[in-house]
Amino acid sequence: MPVPIRDRSQRIVTLDLEGVLIPEIWIAVAERTGIDALRRTTRDEPDYDVLMRYRLDTMAAHGLTMSVIADVIGALSPLPGAVDFLEQLRSRVQVIILSDTFEQFAAPLMPALGMPTVWCHNLEIDNDRIVDYHLRIDDQKARAVRALHDLNFTVAAAGDSYNDRTMLAEADAGFWFCAPENVRAEFPEFAAVDDHPSLLRAIGDALGV
Repeated sequence: MPVPIRDRSQRIVTLDLEGVLIPEIWIAVAERTGIDALRRTTRDEPDYDVLMRYRLDTMAAHGLTMSVIADVIGALSPLPGAVDFLEQLRSRVQVIILSDTFEQFAAPLMPALGMPTVWCHNLEIDNDRIVDYHLRIDDQKARAVRALHDLNFTVAAAGDSYNDRTMLAEADAGFWFCAPENVRAEFPEFAAVDDHPSLLRAIGDALGV
């Protein structure tokens, strides 16, 4: 069993959203609309701006509206076991969701998760079309963990995609959750788990909570 980290007085956990607590939104949109190009996610493309420009171009080419995407999001539910996992985790330690999704996507899903704190980005919408996106800050996930360290927190983090790598690296303990083999193989320094009970145990062992 890992020795709990004790170099900072307070503990906090940062989690990715999609693929950890809820389904991948863009894949759900692709399945509903039949636009297979939107199946490409941060599990496939390490460069987030490249991925988002690709998505913007794809949506424009197909005339996809925010209203359609909102309908898809409204039909989504948390991943099996995610609500219980989050409730148990939050009963032991504070949790912040650090996501590269957008406020317009995340907000409808938060009530089902018990209204956790979520930090994400913002979309620019014009006449029901997504025309651009705006990052809260560059490399938000790693910089948030760095700021939490400056506030004297010990941080454990979990995610599933390339865009979580810097968050996991910055944290005192980082875990892949249901990450694809290509991501695990490229960054084997982070322990990998494949279900919520295992993630709860791993975080608990690392933080001593």
